[in-house]
Amino acid sequence: MSIAVRTSDRKIRLWRDTRTGLTYAVLVGLSIVFLIPFFWMLSTSLTDAGKVIIRDRPWIPHPMVWRNYPEALTVLPFHLFLKNTLIVTLSCIFGQTLSASLVAFGFSRMRFPGRNALFILVLSTMMLPAQVTMIPTFILFTKLRWIDTLKPLIVPAFFGGGAFFIFLLRQFFMTIPNELEDAAKIDGCSPLGIYWNVALPLSKPALATVAVFSFMAHWNDFMGPLIYIQSMENKTLALGLYSFRSLHGTEYHLMMAAAIAVLLPVLIIFFSAQKYFVKGIILSGLKG
Repeated sequence: MSIAVRTSDRKIRLWRDTRTGLTYAVLVGLSIVFLIPFFWMLSTSLTDAGKVIIRDRPWIPHPMVWRNYPEALTVLPFHLFLKNTLIVTLSCIFGQTLSASLVAFGFSRMRFPGRNALFILVLSTMMLPAQVTMIPTFILFTKLRWIDTLKPLIVPAFFGGGAFFIFLLRQFFMTIPNELEDAAKIDGCSPLGIYWNVALPLSKPALATVAVFSFMAHWNDFMGPLIYIQSMENKTLALGLYSFRSLHGTEYHLMMAAAIAVLLPVLIIFFSAQKYFVKGIILSGLKG
């Protein structure tokens, strides 16, 4: 009997190990497939102009032409594009984190008539395609004379922060024990004091998740600048890269070098803050 049980256990372990090995093999194979375009882009960015379109060009260029990067970033005023992108991205991170946390705190810790119905209404905006509100929003900003400025890209971030961020932070705020809120009330804290002194210090992981998602969204934003920005000095990196493609689309080595330079901060943030991406999925999917 015991021999049969041990044999069965070994078969189960062998099956689990085999299944795990096959899973990792498939994931590694898929990751290589998805990384091929990135490696091709990196290889092209370091290739001499005369060797870019050669059919049998090696994946690892020899020699590596590092001057492609400074040359690509000086053809157009990428320093202005970087400045505008940093202004927009950092302002939106601050605005979305602050406003979304305020709204989420109200939905999670305060009691008022129609709270649940209003929260459902906020969540329903996530199902509304951006194309539906694009024209009315453009008309609004035109009447405000904000076209060809950075204001249409920054100001909306300070009005709610987005339904997804509100939902994510509300789910986290609901896990804060009520005893902490009651103790703060006994000490004389107002609702705003509870928000600032209790909720925010305990919500640093959720706030970091919001900040990372906000950075990724606004650093890569292309549609917003394309609609509202017209002059070269107000363009962001995404729009500047599009202008580079229009003017120097046949210079593949320079275009790939510019693309790598624009993509590099996103890669650094993604790999350094990967745990917050996972935490964002957990918070939005399992809590509350």
